[in-house]
Amino acid sequence: MFDRFYLGLLALAAAAAVGLALVWPQGLGDRSPAPFGHDPVLRSPEMQARMKRETEAAQKRVDQAREAVRNIQNQAIAPSQ
Repeated sequence: MFDRFYLGLLALAAAAAVGLALVWPQGLGDRSPAPFGHDPVLRSPEMQARMKRETEAAQKRVDQAREAVRNIQNQAIAPSQ
């Protein structure tokens, strides 16, 4: 008797999960179907510019770190006198 209740409840929960997946916005990438969707945040011009600035800043930090390591290695190999 408990199995009938449990499996029925499990089937209802699975159907509810599928129904929710059909109407819930699909993240920040592509737009969801018409009545439920919203404009993708990551595709707005402001966000694109911000991501580009962050990428350039991160690349600059990486380049500076590599240059610092290169300088340390050069001084360890051939110290200036």
